Amino acid sequence: MRRGWAGLMLAAALAACGSGTGDADNAAGEQLEAASIAAGLVADPAVVPLEGMWARDSDRMCILPPGDGGSDASWQIGVMLDYGEGQGCTARGTLKRSGRDLAVTLGGCRFTARFDGDDIQFPATLPAPCASLCTGRASLSALIVERISRSAAEARTLRSADGAALCGD
Repeated sequence: MRRGWAGLMLAAALAACGSGTGDADNAAGEQLEAASIAAGLVADPAVVPLEGMWARDSDRMCILPPGDGGSDASWQIGVMLDYGEGQGCTARGTLKRSGRDLAVTLGGCRFTARFDGDDIQFPATLPAPCASLCTGRASLSALIVERISRSAAEARTLRSADGAALCGD
């Protein structure tokens, strides 16, 4: 009898592991992250500064804070991807920050990127107007960049292929 009870408990435990939902996993992950932020183990993405240069491989991004410093004001953002031989993207626009969500506007291209405290990630699927910012087979979809500098002065140095500043005047 004891052996049957142990087997039943093991089966119930295994069934519980296999029937987890994505929502429960997300909630547990969010609770763990919140506890890590509260303990000071992880920086809070909602308050980590965004300004500076961001990059991964040949992908580049610059971000400058709003001129008036207001929390509702738009930040400047510029993006350049250059894969050579007519393959690339160049865009300049604005972003508004709401915690870890970044509402990006690059002309008619509008989407929400995510900031996790270390990386900025564009969605894998972008609206159709975003394709006009790229040439060849290049795309801004699923772009991921990490900070390489917190310097606003360095962010102002990012230029498009024709020499136009992507952030700043």
